[in-house]
Amino acid sequence: MIKNFIDKLLSKASPGGRKRAANPYGKRVEVPASVHGIDPAQVDRRAIDVVRTLQQAGFEAYVVGGAVRDLLLGLKPKDFDVATNATPEQVKGLFRRAFIIGRRFRIVHVVHGRGREHEVIEVSTFRAYMDNAAAEQVSGNEKTSRSALAGMTHAVDSSGRVLRDNVWGPQDEDATRRDFTLNAMYYDPESQIVVDYHHGIEDAKKKTLRMIGDPATRYREDPVRIIRAVRFVAKLGGLGFTLDPKTAAPLVQSQQLLVDVPQSRMFDEMLKLLQTGHAIATIEQLKKLGLAKGIYPLLDVVVERADTAFVRAALTDTDRRVKEGKPVAPSFLLACVLWQDVKLGWERRLAQGEHALPALQEAIDEVFERRIGDVSGRGKLAADMREIWVMQPRFEKRAGRVPESMVAQLRFRAGFDFMRLRADIGEVDEALASWWQEYSTADEYRRHDLMEQAREEQKARSRSAPPAARRVPRDAAPAPAASRSGAPAGAPQAEPLEGAATGAPKKRRRRRRKPGGGGEGSAPSAAPHGQAPHSGD
Repeated sequence: MIKNFIDKLLSKASPGGRKRAANPYGKRVEVPASVHGIDPAQVDRRAIDVVRTLQQAGFEAYVVGGAVRDLLLGLKPKDFDVATNATPEQVKGLFRRAFIIGRRFRIVHVVHGRGREHEVIEVSTFRAYMDNAAAEQVSGNEKTSRSALAGMTHAVDSSGRVLRDNVWGPQDEDATRRDFTLNAMYYDPESQIVVDYHHGIEDAKKKTLRMIGDPATRYREDPVRIIRAVRFVAKLGGLGFTLDPKTAAPLVQSQQLLVDVPQSRMFDEMLKLLQTGHAIATIEQLKKLGLAKGIYPLLDVVVERADTAFVRAALTDTDRRVKEGKPVAPSFLLACVLWQDVKLGWERRLAQGEHALPALQEAIDEVFERRIGDVSGRGKLAADMREIWVMQPRFEKRAGRVPESMVAQLRFRAGFDFMRLRADIGEVDEALASWWQEYSTADEYRRHDLMEQAREEQKARSRSAPPAARRVPRDAAPAPAASRSGAPAGAPQAEPLEGAATGAPKKRRRRRRKPGGGGEGSAPSAAPHGQAPHSGD
């Protein structure tokens, strides 16, 4: 009791206004391998190398966060992060390819390998748990207050959202400033001990997702934690995990705080919700938690259309690809979600008499402005989405060199997969999708056969289609009865005079039929598709 009283007095007198209470940062518990059961063979060797290098240099270092959570639950971690008491500058000095990034949180990316096979291990320094009431405050956000934030290590905006958090501290404080108890555990691959300050092991056994500290305060510090709560419960819901009631209670009320988060960060967080292999479960959790609307406008569209056949197929396909370890592109998924808008805009312009390609391009521009707006990376994203959409009418053309040039395009596979989903829901002919599937993988001889097949199909459609009505000038005189009933070959034929004031548009001059050239006086019929018309010789 006396010790607690002294601690309170010291906290009031301590510089920086750090929050001190009885045992405020949890009790350090070291859990041995015999209890936690983590398989060391599942730990990324590059993360082990980073930890070992830091420890050999005299620093503390651990694998931390979601990787420890997933290893504990028997899942395969997507990323491996490391936490240490070394500063970013000290970390950078220990590795040949290391880069300090970030303003709000300064971290180090240690890069292993090159090209597409490279791997990044993210290294963060233990951070102090600061009382945000004592932080420096700015009136704007990251962009409008950039000059004011320069040089600040701990700053918040008027709502209490943390804009700078670069005050280093001990491991127990670092654990307390993390969000969920399951994400606040530290694993040492050398000793195979898990360090747990906030009963993360216990919550894992109870299958509970619990926020460290007061949930409403933690959401105010960083509103993106609302989205992270949804993402984690969607990911772990299949294992029976649920949100702690106290953690879930302030979610809806705190949702308005997301308005102040930069749009580029919100866009990235939305993609994480949809591209981590649990998109369908995420949609269900958003509805269950009362967050189906209001998090982010484009996410609202996804939730609204998640039950339509095409978007549902796209979300399901994305989940499947992630589980199979295949790459997924945000451009493909968003192209599927917004195809309905593009298609409606395109059809509206075609009905107004616009040409097909310009009408499609204008419809795409309209959708970008209305649905995506100005977000970081939109240039590349928009270019990929546009290419997928523009390919769709070209799949209908299987003549000449069109198929060959289509297959050679860099984004052909994305465009084809998009068309394949359209075929799955009956929007395009299944036979068309099968034809392109075979053509894209066939050799030169088989491609020739497929082109012949396409030509024959086109001829069959032309023969079965009703004949197109001939355009006849309104005041053109009807053909003489003798001509219609088989007049002699040499009988003169009535032709409108060029330049005559008939009020009809000028027509191409018709070839005069030679005497004895045929039994009827009507003009020669059109040549079959793919053949040159006869000259009459």
